[in-house]
Amino acid sequence: MELLSPAGNVEKLYYAYAYGADAAYIGLKKFSLRVKADNFYDDEYKKVVELKKQFPGKRLHCALNISFHDDEIDSLKQNLDYFKLYPIDAFIVQDIGIVPLLQKEFPGVQLHLSTQSSCVNSEAVKLYKQLGFSRIVLGREISLDQIKRIKDTVPDMELEAFCHGAMCIAYAGRCLMSAYLTGRSAQSGFCSHTCRWNFNVDTAKAIAQSGLLTIEEEQRKGEKFPIFEGEDFTAILSSKDLRMIEHLKDFKDAGVDSLKIEGRMKSIYYVAMVTRAYRKALDVLEGKISADDAQPFIDELENVSHRESTTGFYYNKAEADETTIGASDSKYQLAAQMKEEITGDDFEKIYELGQSNFKKFNDDLAAMHPGAREARLKDLEIHTDRRVIPFEKKEGWHMYSCVPLNMIKADEDIEFVSPDFVCVTAKPDEFALINPETGTKLNWVCDGHACVVYSKYELPAASLLRTLDPDYVEGQIRDTGR
Repeated sequence: MELLSPAGNVEKLYYAYAYGADAAYIGLKKFSLRVKADNFYDDEYKKVVELKKQFPGKRLHCALNISFHDDEIDSLKQNLDYFKLYPIDAFIVQDIGIVPLLQKEFPGVQLHLSTQSSCVNSEAVKLYKQLGFSRIVLGREISLDQIKRIKDTVPDMELEAFCHGAMCIAYAGRCLMSAYLTGRSAQSGFCSHTCRWNFNVDTAKAIAQSGLLTIEEEQRKGEKFPIFEGEDFTAILSSKDLRMIEHLKDFKDAGVDSLKIEGRMKSIYYVAMVTRAYRKALDVLEGKISADDAQPFIDELENVSHRESTTGFYYNKAEADETTIGASDSKYQLAAQMKEEITGDDFEKIYELGQSNFKKFNDDLAAMHPGAREARLKDLEIHTDRRVIPFEKKEGWHMYSCVPLNMIKADEDIEFVSPDFVCVTAKPDEFALINPETGTKLNWVCDGHACVVYSKYELPAASLLRTLDPDYVEGQIRDTGR
């Protein structure tokens, strides 16, 4: 089975490939349902072309999954030459009105039917096959038994199914609640996750807290959704997250060709860690590694932002109907992207800078009037960030450039994750933060700071640095700023 991961921008595309995805799906600006994803534009096609060269055999799927109005079709036509600059292997399409255009302009590119089209039966699959589609991204409301029936009926049609990520209680994700309450259309990928908001309940509080309060649509007798009551809030229609990593064999037995991870709007950390876990689980299924080898990687899914999990509609509808409360959360934050190793002359340059600046600092101190020097030394005791301390060469250590994204402190543990190993914890005496422009140690860095990491640990390509999120409190629902 193919592992298909989300990529909201070029960086996420790199990490999707590096952490084990066979294919990744992107959106091009204005034509994708995820308008809050960065999407791809301008000359980013050059970077994508280079990534396809760096990861030969990896596929690229492009979502053109909006419902097109005439003016948007006009815009699509005007952008065709730009689209052709991308090494696209397949288009994900909801609106069949653009199918003839794509078939004419991109004869070598496959057509995949978007999940937004809610294809959940074999007769519809036959029709889409006649229209030229080679793959169906199945509606999320389908069961594994139904998938097997479709595959048995149309065996030469590829079937793609969601295996992990956020769900919403709306048919095939077509939700209107966000648009009604905030003016932000979920259909345009601008969902405000209104269904997960905390609504105040001024009356019937005791009933709500009892767990017996449900809502039922008039024409759907017996289909009841619970309303949860907590500390002065209630949550309505808030779905659990989909998680099928323990059931990949069932997907295979049902005839699924591609496993799709939801989340083009999710972080680099999310894309990397979830992709890695499913890659390892698939490797077990294919006999490449043992279950024991894969389990630590799968366990790391608990360290990625998530809600309670569900198997959705795959086994029974009752499982899909279970709701939850709270925001998606994790105890970790992505602190830095680790880049290339610094060796040879580049390493020596940083080292010599540190030695030179340290010598100058001491020379300046020695040249001061004794009283001024004493005042300066006292100031340095208080303001330790002003100290000039060079790093010393250590046998077996490695220096890496990095891009800080959150606070990293030199006196606290840091953790490295990579496509190859689960996690490595570096103690404060096992790494140093260094300013590459001065060659001297740093007490801390954050987003926007120039920094290299000097550590005893050798890191493979695409490694990430994570730290514990200081604002995380287990069991507490945080305000995510929605």
